[in-house]
Amino acid sequence: MELTHILAANFALLLFLYALFHIAWTSITHRTNKRLPPEAGGALPVIGHLHKLSTTEPTHKTLAKMADAYGPIFTIRLGMSRALIVSNWEIVRECFTTNDRIFASRSKTLASKLLAYNYAAVGVSSYGPYWRHVRKITTLKLLTNHRLEQLQHIRISEVQSSIKKLHELCADKGSNGKVLVEMKTWFGDLTLNTIFKMVVGKRFSTDFEGSDAAQCREALRDFLELFGVFVPSDSFPFLSWLDVGGYKKAMKRTAKVLDEMLAKWVEEHREKKKNLGEGGVITMEHDFMDGMLSTINGAGELAGFDVDTVTKATCLTVLLGGGDSTLITMTWALSLLLNNEEALKKAQLELDEKVGRSRQVKESDVNNLPYLQAIVKETLRLYPVMPLLLSHESVEDCTVSGYHIPAKTRLIVNVQKLQLDPNVWENPSEFRPERFLTNHTKFDMRGQNMQLMPFGSGRRMCPGISFALQLIHFALASLLHEFEIGRPSEELLTMEEGFGLTLPRKTPLEVVLRPRLSNEVYE
Repeated sequence: MELTHILAANFALLLFLYALFHIAWTSITHRTNKRLPPEAGGALPVIGHLHKLSTTEPTHKTLAKMADAYGPIFTIRLGMSRALIVSNWEIVRECFTTNDRIFASRSKTLASKLLAYNYAAVGVSSYGPYWRHVRKITTLKLLTNHRLEQLQHIRISEVQSSIKKLHELCADKGSNGKVLVEMKTWFGDLTLNTIFKMVVGKRFSTDFEGSDAAQCREALRDFLELFGVFVPSDSFPFLSWLDVGGYKKAMKRTAKVLDEMLAKWVEEHREKKKNLGEGGVITMEHDFMDGMLSTINGAGELAGFDVDTVTKATCLTVLLGGGDSTLITMTWALSLLLNNEEALKKAQLELDEKVGRSRQVKESDVNNLPYLQAIVKETLRLYPVMPLLLSHESVEDCTVSGYHIPAKTRLIVNVQKLQLDPNVWENPSEFRPERFLTNHTKFDMRGQNMQLMPFGSGRRMCPGISFALQLIHFALASLLHEFEIGRPSEELLTMEEGFGLTLPRKTPLEVVLRPRLSNEVYE
């Protein structure tokens, strides 16, 4: 009991000292002649605006409401740190063009340290030589158009295998052929099988034993959830010795599970290469982990990280980024189509006209399916995978939209709010794929048009855009071409969003499927 009182007294003293520091810092800030962005109202001493971030509403929704009140650029205080919140495409363009280098670094968080190999993962590492080197390797060994074309057979095989399973489910139902399927699981298996095969040479569904597969899936899910939670020590560094909320313990546990699996795969790749013998003929297919090991094997340490750490951190980044983004986008796309039956009919009519019903969809057919491409664009506009981009951090003072932005300011771009701007989009909250076939035909998603930037922009934008879009387009085209798809009831599907770093549906996605093509075509 006495120890508890001592801890409480020390904690109160720390808060008091911080409050004094904050008051002094605020006084100095107010005396500056430089024009600062508006600060959201309602801040409290010490904690700032943390109490405004609801546990019952996704953070991007809360920040969107603040933007309605304070404008498209404002600041909030998260304990001892300050964040710049931006939700206007012109201001974002200034951040990611004029000030791109200044905002190219990342904030250091507990999750980035414990889950991402002490900031070795390319998505969270600081901007500099290490980040540039590893990003270049990642792009060349997996994400260039040439490399993706070499790996095309994996995407085709996995999509066709997944479609075949749906046909088998329908066949088990007899002549009626209707079957109820939970599609989040189906999309998840498809994406995990594809990305795992490309990265570590294994299919998730068949090359992992039951307990290992369940443990891996749970650890990957926990990783994303833990990256999206509020950790007190990120805003109050002096609390780092206290594991408030138990997040440090949970992160260490998840990191241990993932590291053991990745270390096992690294060793398997080394053994596989060793077993070939000197001068042996390499018949195995080189996956991304092979490419990483061969490229950096003779490089020694990179920024203090050994070869295994860089390989594990980079492969984990690709597995998580490639798997989660495609799963989430396909889930939202199908949900939107089921609630907008005219759009669903148009997509299937386009497939019948451009592909016909005498054969299956080929990946090359996607280029001739503009309405399907518009559906994917509209889905990513309404439901970007990351509604808030991973926070950037300014490495020096700069000016944004006429405001002075001090060094060490976090930059948080509210992509979903930005992509619902009524000054850019007519009826912005409505699902209208046709807008990309009429008024917005020139908008792409590769960071050039800031009005539509679901993959980010600038130096830190996602390098896996081509992979994601190729799999999403091909999988959706195959699914819509081969099956009649409907809701389980007359009621519209709920479109409630879940919590976390990414933007999943809160509820499962159950649909009714029935084959559209004859058995002869499929066989």
